[in-house]
Amino acid sequence: MSAVDIQIYDTTLRDGAQGEGISFSLVDKLQIAERLDEIGVNYIEGGYPLSNDKDAEFFRRVQELEFEHAKICAFGMTRRRGVKPPDDIGMIALRDSQAPACTVVGKTHDFHVTEVLRVTLEENLAMIRDSVGFLVASGRELIYDAEHFFDGWKANPEYATATIHAAAEAGATIVVLCDTNGGSMPEEIHELTEAARKALEEVNVPVGIHCHNDCDLAIANSLAGVAAGAVQVQGTINGVGERCGNADLVSVISNLAIKKSSENYRLLFPGATSHLTELSRFIYETANMNWRSSQPFVGQSAFAHKGGMHVHAVARATSSYEHMKPEQVGNERRILVSELSGRSNIVATTTKFNLEHDPALQTKILNEVVRLENEGYQFEAAGASFDLLVKRCAGKFQPHFTRIKYHVGVAAEAGRDLITEATVKLEIDGKQIHEVGEGDGPVNALDEALRKALIQRYPTLRDMKLVDYRVRVVNFEAGTAARIRVIIESSDNQDVWGTVGVSENIIEASWIALVDALEYKIYKDVPEEVAEPPGVGVSVSPADG
Repeated sequence: MSAVDIQIYDTTLRDGAQGEGISFSLVDKLQIAERLDEIGVNYIEGGYPLSNDKDAEFFRRVQELEFEHAKICAFGMTRRRGVKPPDDIGMIALRDSQAPACTVVGKTHDFHVTEVLRVTLEENLAMIRDSVGFLVASGRELIYDAEHFFDGWKANPEYATATIHAAAEAGATIVVLCDTNGGSMPEEIHELTEAARKALEEVNVPVGIHCHNDCDLAIANSLAGVAAGAVQVQGTINGVGERCGNADLVSVISNLAIKKSSENYRLLFPGATSHLTELSRFIYETANMNWRSSQPFVGQSAFAHKGGMHVHAVARATSSYEHMKPEQVGNERRILVSELSGRSNIVATTTKFNLEHDPALQTKILNEVVRLENEGYQFEAAGASFDLLVKRCAGKFQPHFTRIKYHVGVAAEAGRDLITEATVKLEIDGKQIHEVGEGDGPVNALDEALRKALIQRYPTLRDMKLVDYRVRVVNFEAGTAARIRVIIESSDNQDVWGTVGVSENIIEASWIALVDALEYKIYKDVPEEVAEPPGVGVSVSPADG
């Protein structure tokens, strides 16, 4: 079977930026464009140059970058009614953007023509022909987006055909069929994409597909469009965008390149799919959004296993509960521990401790996990706390410092910012150390005081920083007396690790998680381990730090 080339058209910087809460800076947009080019995206839509100063500046600055593969597209609408293209500010902005390709969106649905644009059907055809022809004559590659195509075809197929013919005959290199309101079903997408493809065969212009996700079908609809002959897929990374978003290009690419590999679709650079997880998370971070853990292919939970039966099966044959290898998209398998776990989870998550031949210790660890989770602990995002728990259960945990007491005070003075101060008294190597730290809040102040007390003995703590702090009420029905779960994420120059603490007191819960974070860092940097006396340290209690 001969290869079928599929063009990937990314509109994260324009359509994706219309999503609620998303705002990319100019630097963000330039960096995202470079990342997209690195994996072989064919077209990158930079924005509407007449929309705002940032988009106009993007098209000036992007010319300074060297792209290996991608073409930058400027987006805009057809000319205004009664205005010739050379006199239309939108047309001039597209031309003067110097983008090698322009994407022009025009009306397909006769209802939108007469009731929204308020022009005659013939005038709309002229607007399409004039706009496409003007930009093609200016030396631009022209991509025509047929807005509301599927609704328009269902309402008036003759007129919908006339609009896409007008664009094709005026010089568009491809006509992209848009499910603008995201309401079409996959079988409709397939049928009408095939009809449009056949309608344009006589002028030798191919079709593409652009789907919105209002029915949670944008990916399925995009795949249906490709199956019907579309050779370009438009969408955004992670499916971000207005309302319910766009087709998620991460899943579209993964399905076409991996799941449908037998159909021999050719897209992106060879091996590009192995960078999809990295790209997905880069976009989330740049947009200041939380990762979607359950996101197919690239989410943290996409290849995570929690139920004991599942873990046991995956240990024997990964295909039993995984539809593909996670490395194919740059992701990884994760084995979780919880009250739902069995011994298989414990064995899988403790391979570095070589516990597979110690069933008694496995049971001890599992029972401790069940007990602590019943109290509100959760180890799925706190792998470092789990590692320390294993050491405690194995009798191999020796605290590097012991808490004698701590105190946190917050003072408010009129006209001044809040002042937070923490005092800690620790015992290290048999000596008592008393330190004070100030911070932006109680946790920051405790962290400062602890570091002051420990850093002379353990200087590598200078490399450690707190990168995330999350609080969750465990038993909310208890009101203000509820238990609080605190998850702290820390990092140094090599690793990122999570720790957890639970208490009715948020400061104590934070202390437990913070102490685990410091202990884990010290253990990581100081490999020697001293066994505890028998029976010491099995439980996780505030005094262990």
